[in-house]
Amino acid sequence: FLQYPMKKEVMTKFFGVLTLMLQFVALGVFAQGPNNSGTYYKSADGLKGKALKTAMFKIVSSHTQLSYKNIWTAFKTTDKRDDGKVWDMYSCTTNYRFGTDQAGNFSKEGDKYNREHSFPKSWFNDAFPMYTDLVHLVPTDGKVNGMRSNYPFGETKGEEYKSNNGFSKLGSCTYPGYAGTVFEPNDEYKGDFARIYFYMATAYEDKITNWTQTAILQKNSYKPYKDWQLKMLMEWSKKDAVSKKEIDRNAGIYSLQKNRNPFVDYPGLEEYIWGSMTDVAFSYDNYQGATAIPVIEVNVKPIYPEGWYNLNGQKVSDECPTQKGVYIHQGKKIVIN
Repeated sequence: FLQYPMKKEVMTKFFGVLTLMLQFVALGVFAQGPNNSGTYYKSADGLKGKALKTAMFKIVSSHTQLSYKNIWTAFKTTDKRDDGKVWDMYSCTTNYRFGTDQAGNFSKEGDKYNREHSFPKSWFNDAFPMYTDLVHLVPTDGKVNGMRSNYPFGETKGEEYKSNNGFSKLGSCTYPGYAGTVFEPNDEYKGDFARIYFYMATAYEDKITNWTQTAILQKNSYKPYKDWQLKMLMEWSKKDAVSKKEIDRNAGIYSLQKNRNPFVDYPGLEEYIWGSMTDVAFSYDNYQGATAIPVIEVNVKPIYPEGWYNLNGQKVSDECPTQKGVYIHQGKKIVIN
């Protein structure tokens, strides 16, 4: 190893440098964020509340901007079910094929899928880069998307419209704080959409105060959502925890846009920014706020994405059931009412 004898002080310096190098190597090995994010969030380390949000804004706001035409192809990476079909979060009865069933004319649920701005594009005046940001763009049934229009998310009895089997609903808001018309996605995806909205509030911290949706937005770059909307989204995120679907989608988006949704990588991050943990320092590689992804044990293979099952693991239907009850679908409990 050493061809010539070294003086004591040289040996000391040599091994000191070697030790330091090994420490750097160790840091390189262990200082890794979740979901193969590495040191992507390192610059937010140790920050709290408002400062943490701004740090996240600086991390995720810069991304590769796709063309609107390329969104169709991008969906094959971000929103493909295990059976190769389109993953639709607005309808429980669609089985769309990529490309073949996209866009075009539709008159009923199940005809065509399109590109849905889950954060409606009219709210930011069709401006870029929001217009093609994959984080909030999702493929959805054309009919249901058309009924949603640009109404905000909320909770409703669905007196104006219900998609097949009441999976999605449109009607007067029943959540305290707002009484206008809202669109309610199924419980299965409420957390997904809440985390998308948290991302929008963060990635566009420098723009969101100029957007126009007065029912849910206020001119506050730190807390851009009105109290009722933020409270509801926080509840949705708690009740519908981060799923494997979201983690896979986040990875797919990163492969195309080169940015991530931190609220998927760090479940409960919203509590550090707006909620009960604003006085707790964020740690990108030793995060304490993570919640476990719920795993439902069902003794049927495959349980996903084909079919609906009861809580005993018995298959009850190929499509969304018409009878009220609690079912297992795509790895989650879903209440049909």
